[in-house]
Amino acid sequence: MTEELEQLLKNLRLKRIAEFLEEETQRADRDQIPYQEFLLRLVRPQYHAKQEQALEWRIKNARLPERWTLETFPFKTQTGVNRRQIKTLAELDFITKSENLVFIGPTGVGKTGLASSLLLRALQNGYRGRFIRAQDLFDEMYASLADRSSAKLLRQLAKLDLLVIDEMGYLNLRPEQTNIFFKLMEERYNRRATLITTNLEYDEWHEFLGNRSMVEALLSRLRHRCHTVRIDGPSLRQPQG
Repeated sequence: MTEELEQLLKNLRLKRIAEFLEEETQRADRDQIPYQEFLLRLVRPQYHAKQEQALEWRIKNARLPERWTLETFPFKTQTGVNRRQIKTLAELDFITKSENLVFIGPTGVGKTGLASSLLLRALQNGYRGRFIRAQDLFDEMYASLADRSSAKLLRQLAKLDLLVIDEMGYLNLRPEQTNIFFKLMEERYNRRATLITTNLEYDEWHEFLGNRSMVEALLSRLRHRCHTVRIDGPSLRQPQG
């Protein structure tokens, strides 16, 4: 490889092409490989490297607590989960259709694991998403009031292809926090998919969100195009020993 070519590949950040160039050039000379095939053999690993980098960037920004996968979820142990239903959801049609998912069940039954697994599957398929615990979300919303960044926060969250809100439950909320949450869900309605995990039935939401009429409006939007998955099975957090 000439110094000029090496520098050009470096400047263009084509690291994988630089790594394979000498080997593929020798192969092309030896086997008389056509020019198009030679070029393809150089470009393909560079493309795959870029895809891997983009995926790692999406995963980092999604803030997944762990990289749970559907392949490792204990479906045999968790008899309260319909495996076929989850596999169907993993085809991600609910994202393309801007539909919502709500996982309802007691603590420890695997709601967070399933939600994270679906988010990871979405990220692997090129979608942008974020995982956030409900308490952290409402804390961010309250903090945004102090520096007047609420509009910016809403824009960031509203444009995500899939937003996972984990552990929606009894929280001590101020009216300002619930107002921003209502605005967020209104912005995402019919535009983006939202996945919520909770241990509360829908008729209990007004007890922590307040303002029954606003909660009814929220649930009307949330449940309009929604898959509700109720998990009534054993806890996966059994004590060891």
